[in-house]
Amino acid sequence: MHEARTFPPPAELAEQANARPDIYDRDPDEFWETEARNRLSWSTPFTALKEGAVPYVTWFTGGRLNACYNCVDRHVEAGIGDKVAFYWEGEPADDKRTITYADLQREVVRAANGFGSAGITRGTHVAVYMGMVPELVVTMLALARLGAPFTVVFGGFSPDSLAGRIDDMQCTHVITQDGSWRRGKVVDLKSNVDTAVAGCPSVTTTIVVRRTGNDVVMAEDRDLWWHDVIAGQSEDAASCPCAEMDSEDLLFVMYSSGTTGKPKGVMHTTAGYLLGTSTTHSYVFDIKPESVYWCAADIGWITGHSYIVFGPLVNATTSVMYEGTPDFPERDRWWDIIERYRVTVLYTAPTAVRTHMKWGTQYADKHDLSSLKVIGSVGEPINPEAWIWYRDTIGGGRTPVVDTWWQTETGMIMITPLPGISTLKPGAALRPFPGVTAEVLDEEGNAIAPGGAAGYLTLTSVWPSMLRGLYGDNERYEQVYWSRFPGRYLAGDGARVDADGDFWLMGRIDDVMNVSGHRLSTIEIESAIVDHPEVAEAAVTSRPDEVTGRAVVAYVTLKGDVEGDAAKASELRDHVAKVIGAIAKPANIVFTPELPKTRSGKIMRRLLKDVAENRTLGDTTTLADPTVVDEIQRRAAAMASQEE
Repeated sequence: MHEARTFPPPAELAEQANARPDIYDRDPDEFWETEARNRLSWSTPFTALKEGAVPYVTWFTGGRLNACYNCVDRHVEAGIGDKVAFYWEGEPADDKRTITYADLQREVVRAANGFGSAGITRGTHVAVYMGMVPELVVTMLALARLGAPFTVVFGGFSPDSLAGRIDDMQCTHVITQDGSWRRGKVVDLKSNVDTAVAGCPSVTTTIVVRRTGNDVVMAEDRDLWWHDVIAGQSEDAASCPCAEMDSEDLLFVMYSSGTTGKPKGVMHTTAGYLLGTSTTHSYVFDIKPESVYWCAADIGWITGHSYIVFGPLVNATTSVMYEGTPDFPERDRWWDIIERYRVTVLYTAPTAVRTHMKWGTQYADKHDLSSLKVIGSVGEPINPEAWIWYRDTIGGGRTPVVDTWWQTETGMIMITPLPGISTLKPGAALRPFPGVTAEVLDEEGNAIAPGGAAGYLTLTSVWPSMLRGLYGDNERYEQVYWSRFPGRYLAGDGARVDADGDFWLMGRIDDVMNVSGHRLSTIEIESAIVDHPEVAEAAVTSRPDEVTGRAVVAYVTLKGDVEGDAAKASELRDHVAKVIGAIAKPANIVFTPELPKTRSGKIMRRLLKDVAENRTLGDTTTLADPTVVDEIQRRAAAMASQEE
């Protein structure tokens, strides 16, 4: 976390970048008002930029618009209907579709008309439980066209998780598919829906896309096939005009993926969300009319909402959308996709980067990745060595890495480099986006000066795409985000600001350990371990210790599927001591071929903490491979018995 390497922007990119150096000098209100008038199409212009007091600020008073119109119809009307909106790649290698903006409009209109015939109208609450198929994008846009608020539930969630979200929002309709492809096997989504809605009396109708052809049970009084719903429906845009929505009308609810307690239903409204996502998408990724952009996330998470669907479509971008996993049928699938579609921007998670690091460079080396102009990171802090590997191996040693920090709650990227003007530092998110202000505070709420210690990351002013509350729970909204430091948004992440004024994210506040009276960040220790040339990934947690209070426990994956031993563990402990200090040396190191991850690629450190503390495991339903944690438990137990 003390990184001296710097990388100025490539001269060619800097000369033509969307963001100019004076962008940071603009007044935040002027910036957002100008972007709103230039970037969005309004049926009724707004009369005031924002009103109200924190935390209940509203934006674009009096303005009216429609999200679907801004994403699709206006581009067709502008004469670019033949431009590709999505190159869609199914997991089966021969399953491909090229969808233009005119194609997208026709499909959205047919779906919206079909949904209307199935009882979905303005204000209807709809749950969506689907995989990465074009019909998911069509569904979201069709619902926005009708003015029906929705919640997309990630297809890896259990029936109980789905039911909780349906019930909280009182959804009357669920849109799903028979199954989805994952590593050549069918994941049965429809049966999960059947189990979930059995306990959800609000649901009257489910609409099912036929994707995999697996056998499903269709309830005669409730279930409809998608193809039957849209059969014979008009595709003429005039047959289903876009509903005129107020700036502050609810667009969607995104539930947090927490597995303890009631998930938080984060509410995002129409105008501010569209503006925040499209503005950041344009500047952070330096999007040009000819860009081919790929966000390799899942739409079931906020990253997919903001940077697969709404942000790119508002900007009339050509995107790649992929259904499957990075290693199917081979570990070079991503790089093959980039080569074939000449992708210019790749946006993915650090865990995906580290997974490719572990597999080795030979898979990327087989493909021409020279089309890439910008590569990005999202989801958690990226350690410097993974950052360097990403830049050198995937970016050819020339491509800027934009390490972005934001949250489900913020809706848009908040702290980030701008590739045409930022001098990059591996592992640093650098500066707040224009129009955003942030500060790091100590326990007493005092600002920590640049070059000082780590503290609490706070946002000191409001922004257009901020959450408008938690669905049905204003008290929780105020308590979680605004009560610790009144008037400031508490992000829940730790950060430090270096002497240059650049921000370094340190992970979640609750991922800070107190070892012998010293506060240690898990991300700092993980970065030190991954700094070792033989390490691909590491995840750090702690366990109780009679002497030190807490003891550091590290779970480590070595490159090239190599197994670790006692000698390697000792070597890694010494390496951590050299990089950070002896106080940070792990008390235990468990070598494992895989770390437990969600299907979106996030490491589930909570489960690793359960293993470290010898507790019953928490919910594992969102894991990509639940057997991984069983193997880690076995290895941890074997290590403990050897130590005894």
